[in-house]
Amino acid sequence: MTAARTLFGLLLVSLALAATACGGGSDAVPSDAVAVVDGTEISKAQLAEYMQVSKKGYERNKQAFPKAGTPEYQDIQSRNLAYLVQFVQLQQAADDLGIEVSDADVRKFEDKLIKTRFDGNRAKYEKALKDAGYTAEQYRATAWRFPMLSSKIFRAVTKDAKVTPQEVLEYYTANPSQYGTPRSRDVRHILLQVKDKDGNVDFAASKAKADDVYSQLKAGADFAALVKKYSADTGSVADGGKYSVVEGQGTVAEFEKAAFALATHEISKPVKTQFGYHIIEPIEDTKQATLQPLEKVQAKIKALLLQQKRNDEIQKWIEDEKSAYDGKISYAAGYEPPAVPDAPTDTTQ
Repeated sequence: MTAARTLFGLLLVSLALAATACGGGSDAVPSDAVAVVDGTEISKAQLAEYMQVSKKGYERNKQAFPKAGTPEYQDIQSRNLAYLVQFVQLQQAADDLGIEVSDADVRKFEDKLIKTRFDGNRAKYEKALKDAGYTAEQYRATAWRFPMLSSKIFRAVTKDAKVTPQEVLEYYTANPSQYGTPRSRDVRHILLQVKDKDGNVDFAASKAKADDVYSQLKAGADFAALVKKYSADTGSVADGGKYSVVEGQGTVAEFEKAAFALATHEISKPVKTQFGYHIIEPIEDTKQATLQPLEKVQAKIKALLLQQKRNDEIQKWIEDEKSAYDGKISYAAGYEPPAVPDAPTDTTQ
């Protein structure tokens, strides 16, 4: 429950709103404040509380807290202030949407956490907060309201998102591999690979060797014995050259084509690939591709598409919020967030 966990455990809305905290507004910042967010002040006392929480985290980890004025101290201060700015923005957005997180909501959320993580023991919970530098009241004031506001805003902004049956069908049709299995087949093979002095495959020499091995197999030689004696595919030698071919999943095209074209136990003539020449023997019939019926997966597809639409809508809302806050955040001298550098320019373009 450290400030760092609070800062980096935010939900989508609160994370994205962080980008709006880099503006410089024109509002005067009172002497007892560090920032003004569209008319709402963040006091020095509020920031000091969070800095104390950060200091507690360092102490727990037996680390020296950075001294005021150092870059490390400024970084911690900036992150804590960013969190407070985000919280104000989130609260203002909730007000605009008519959303409220009541004390009763927070208590219910807190009670659930105590039950699931502290075995229902409130004293343990409050001790954990104290160790982190918080009182229960302080934590309720922001930390619990933050994710609850985020969640309620997400639901409010995306409540009209809908997915039609036609959209489900189109997604199902366009993504058959997600709802079934491709055809597959177990084969065994011998890779004949002769390399030249530079370490490259000598295809002519490899072909001559493959032709010789193929002749031995046609004359009745044992396939597994020749695998052990000749195959350059070290990964399959111990298993008699066995290899599972799954259509479209990593096997080179020439090998895959031959593997599915051959009859079971038919031995191929040498097949050229980038690795050399293969002699392939399917050892089972092809397992044909399967596809789950639409009615069995349509609920999952609908849920996926609905989440995508909701994410698109919340992202648009976030971009609008960023624009709305342009020039509406002011910082006291010494508390401005670090400037974000411009993207480097490629002068060769």
